[in-house]
Amino acid sequence: MKKFLLVISLIIFSCNQTTVNNEKTKNVNSQMNKDLSIDLYDDDELDKIYTQLSTHYKTLSQKVIQSPEGYLEYPYLIPAGFYKQMWDWDGFFIGNYFASKGRPEYLKYWCLNLIKGIDSEGYVSGCATTNGPRPIFGKFSMKPFLSQGVYLSSKKMNNFNWIIPFYEKIKRVLTYREKTQRDNATGLFYWDVAMQSGADNNVAMNYFMEDKRKFLAPDISALQYKEYIAQAAIADSLGYNEDAVIYIKKAKELKEAINKYLWNNKDQIYYTMNVETRKHYKRVSYSSFVPLMMGIAEMNNGQAMINKYLLSENHMKAKYGFRTLSVEDPDYNNLNTIIPFSNWQGPVWPIANYIYSIGMKKYGFNSELKWLAGTIGTLLINDIKKYNTMHENYNADTGAALAPHDDYIDDKGNIVGFVGWNLCVENILNGVVNDKWMLLEVTTN
Repeated sequence: MKKFLLVISLIIFSCNQTTVNNEKTKNVNSQMNKDLSIDLYDDDELDKIYTQLSTHYKTLSQKVIQSPEGYLEYPYLIPAGFYKQMWDWDGFFIGNYFASKGRPEYLKYWCLNLIKGIDSEGYVSGCATTNGPRPIFGKFSMKPFLSQGVYLSSKKMNNFNWIIPFYEKIKRVLTYREKTQRDNATGLFYWDVAMQSGADNNVAMNYFMEDKRKFLAPDISALQYKEYIAQAAIADSLGYNEDAVIYIKKAKELKEAINKYLWNNKDQIYYTMNVETRKHYKRVSYSSFVPLMMGIAEMNNGQAMINKYLLSENHMKAKYGFRTLSVEDPDYNNLNTIIPFSNWQGPVWPIANYIYSIGMKKYGFNSELKWLAGTIGTLLINDIKKYNTMHENYNADTGAALAPHDDYIDDKGNIVGFVGWNLCVENILNGVVNDKWMLLEVTTN
């Protein structure tokens, strides 16, 4: 009975995970985006791109796996190239890539390496090295991905029992975030500074520490929502029925708050909101689209937002993929920076495009996904052919490889590059070509 109730709750309150394939939706999207038809790749072209990228990834993917060493007791995942540390959301996406290839143990190892660092309050650093946790944002805990990683690895392995010794510690992380990053008046969550979000210099938030404004953000709130859903599913799988009910209730309330406070019905988009003024900060950025990844928007709203902004060349759609900031924003640029922060003010990030792709799939934009798969896949293949590696982002308007800059070389004189979560682009192509999607869905048995 409890599993039945949880399934019903997940259907009502969670991620709208059932793919929209009805003809009405397809026709609406096709009529509104006729201009995209000239950009579409045919099936043979997409199959070739998928095969090429998959072949390259067999070698490149091995660079992100490190053997246990020092503090890190389990094999750990790094972005490789420029970055040698184990990071929170990088490892989550890399681990899910391996899970999609039948190797979910690496996602489990990522979880175990992070769980080790959870303190008595529930704080856990979002970065860990062989020497120990690397607290880089004071007492800000890791980004909201741990419960999802625990659930998704367990689901793939068909084994939840390994979680039992760590279950209370994982719950503690959720409680800690509620104490430190939640606005009690709205129930929404905030980053202290955009750097905490991973989208380092996102203009939709403050990204210098001296800027003390706080913004209730669609990305952290949506990710915390998904953490609640995942924790409910974990509890259900372990027979902790009361916890399952509690976390489903938390998810329901947070979803309602996201749509109540962050959705701008006139502009048809999610904005960040200034905590003090309670006004929307109207910047069309990457973070606006994260709720679509979870299916939080009503179907008609999600479709309208994608059509108006993501698929518009006046906003997010560029020749080489989807931007991270609207081209109409006064701060839009494609500067090649990685220190003191990576540039999320316009460049095409493969991981952002993967995140966008999940939202597109959930809201029925199947034809447009062919353009994205072919475009971003070709971009990465060309980069690999030139440098034998990849970069973390690309100039949206020229396709030029950006960070890390060519000045960063290894002891053999080769560009160090980047691998990491770019691996998830293969999952976009696998979805389009073989209908095998990695949508990071949370379900029950």
